[in-house]
Amino acid sequence: MLCRSEPSRLEQQRLMMTALQHGCLLMALFLPVVMAMPEPISEGSWEPPAGTPPTPFSVPRLNVPGRLFYHDGDNSTDPPPSLEAYCQMLLQVPVPSDQIPWFCLCTHCQNNHGPKGDHGDRGPPGQPGSPGRRGMTGLRGPPGFLGRPGVKGQKGDEGYKGERGPAGLLGPKGERGFKGDKGDRGLEGRPGDQGPKGGDGVCPDTCESSYGPPGQPGLPGPAGPRGLPGVMGPQGPTGFKGDMGDLGPPGLPGVVGDKGDKGLIGECNCTDGVDGANGQTGQKGEKGEQGPIGITGKGGPEGKKGDMGVEGIMGPPGPCMPNIQSAFAAGLTSSYPPPNAPVIFSHIHHNIQRGYDPDFGIYTAPVNGTYVFSYHFTVHERVLKAGLFHNFVPVIKTTDPKVLGTTSHSVVLHLVRGDKVWIQVKDSVTNGMYAGSETSSTFSGFLLHPDRCDVPVLRGPLPHLVPPEAGYSWGD
Repeated sequence: MLCRSEPSRLEQQRLMMTALQHGCLLMALFLPVVMAMPEPISEGSWEPPAGTPPTPFSVPRLNVPGRLFYHDGDNSTDPPPSLEAYCQMLLQVPVPSDQIPWFCLCTHCQNNHGPKGDHGDRGPPGQPGSPGRRGMTGLRGPPGFLGRPGVKGQKGDEGYKGERGPAGLLGPKGERGFKGDKGDRGLEGRPGDQGPKGGDGVCPDTCESSYGPPGQPGLPGPAGPRGLPGVMGPQGPTGFKGDMGDLGPPGLPGVVGDKGDKGLIGECNCTDGVDGANGQTGQKGEKGEQGPIGITGKGGPEGKKGDMGVEGIMGPPGPCMPNIQSAFAAGLTSSYPPPNAPVIFSHIHHNIQRGYDPDFGIYTAPVNGTYVFSYHFTVHERVLKAGLFHNFVPVIKTTDPKVLGTTSHSVVLHLVRGDKVWIQVKDSVTNGMYAGSETSSTFSGFLLHPDRCDVPVLRGPLPHLVPPEAGYSWGD
């Protein structure tokens, strides 16, 4: 290995610091080895040891520039007691030459300085070493020089408004800050007092009038008269076509038309020819129209069954129909009704299935079932004695002696199909039932539920109610 030439003073100082650092660390690591080594021997009397050579060592990394880390002591940069003895010991131990510090190899040739060689090529960068263990925190160093001011940072986020602190000392005037957000509008102050009258003005040379500041707005004036109606606007565009309505019920079949007149007899301009061959039997023709009624002939054989006739009108409901509904409500239109007859409530509020007859004031039960009836009357100027009758038999009676008041009642009855129910007053002295624009008298009823269909009943026509010989009596 070539010896280095004499370096410059600055380089010597730097190399000496590096050598001292490596040397101190190697002394700490190989101190037991040095204590066990024999005295130095000459080169001719040296023999290789019989055992296995010691494991190569590596120079530990520095924690910070200029300091080494020792396990048994504090950080220090003082040089070892004898650097030459340490290098002599490394040269005598069988250690590869690439692991011996360069300053130990150059100690033998420090007295034979040759000429300064050319600057060598820069070697390739070495591999980065493994990170060493964290060293102990060193003493606080002296404060460094004051650096240049840094770049102004960005504006931070707006923080929450803190509590009001005590008033501090008046500081120096700072730089102009950013414009803040517009504050809330304060309360409207009271108007100021009217100032004194100004002095007379002086007309300028040009004598041109100038506009003064605008005055306060005046009070709103009275509403003007109603304007004339505007001209009728143009007709709007045609709307969209509506949805198709529901299909209506089928109409009744039309009336059979009259028979047409008989046609004229055609002329025959032909001569008798030879009889032709019999033709094929033709198809059966359509049925002709019915001719006029002829003379009654003898009874012929029984004919075939005729065509089905036109569907007739729907008949009245039977005595057992679970889905039928019947309800009515009617009001009185004429006060003080006559006695010995049903009271006619001619103003219809509701009348499903038309069970109530407003011309006679009688309700007819459509099916067998349970019914509910009620009435509410206004009494005025006369005593009222009224009752609810079922087939000429009084069911309930009500007497109200008040000159001005109301009376009401309700009852549940079982009726058979065709039974009749109505209201009746006793006489012309106790018929104080009243109806006017501000008061009403009503009669109502409804089918609560029909009888079950498994009960055997006759499904004949509605029975005809024959009034008794005494007529509509009070039933005393």
